[in-house]
Amino acid sequence: MSQTPLMPKATAVWLVENTSLTFEQIADFCKLHPLEVRGIADGEVAAGIKGLDPITSGQLTREELERAAKNPQHHLRLAERKVKVPEVKRAKGPRYTPVSKRQDRPNAILWLLRNHPELKDSQIIRLVGTTKSTIAQIRDRTHWNTQQLTPIDPVSLGLASQIDLDFEVARAAKDRPAAVLQDTGSTLLSAEETTAPAPSAPVQPFADMSRPKRQEEEAIDVDSVFAKLKQLKRDDAEEDDEG
Repeated sequence: MSQTPLMPKATAVWLVENTSLTFEQIADFCKLHPLEVRGIADGEVAAGIKGLDPITSGQLTREELERAAKNPQHHLRLAERKVKVPEVKRAKGPRYTPVSKRQDRPNAILWLLRNHPELKDSQIIRLVGTTKSTIAQIRDRTHWNTQQLTPIDPVSLGLASQIDLDFEVARAAKDRPAAVLQDTGSTLLSAEETTAPAPSAPVQPFADMSRPKRQEEEAIDVDSVFAKLKQLKRDDAEEDDEG
């Protein structure tokens, strides 16, 4: 596990003010997010924190610092400590929040509920150190100070680091079930189907191509036809005689 320098934000403040290292190099060395380092450079994060020289504190050698300044791709390495300090394991449970910042927790909870509704209550508790009842009150707008609450990023309030926030958001996205595509009806045909030649109509045999006889033709009586013709001739002759 990579070691973190003592007082990482104070060390980052000193590196920003006294070196030409990139934000990524400083963030990698101090185990911060590059946006936090950028915020330090802009004066929005770690305001009022006095910089800590990692060289005089024995955490970084001057040669290592010069090597990183010449090569932006170089990763700073902590100097070997003469005294081995045992790693302190963080106890499980809600994050401890200083008394001076506890009044900002409802604003941070409101921001998380609006901007990251996928986060579980347990994740919000880990980020800002609150309780489920408080989260439920803010979500249901039954909190005693609901009218005065303003959503504020917990990172800017100093209640959580950007790394922790990104980690919880990524975990929530991974746990979220994948959306199932629904049948939206007909779809476009493939190129093979649209360019395929139309099937030709089957050719009927020659015998079947003859015109079928009409029922009227089949029902004609030949004798009655000749009788009508004779009657017509007789009528024409009588008309001529009268004329």
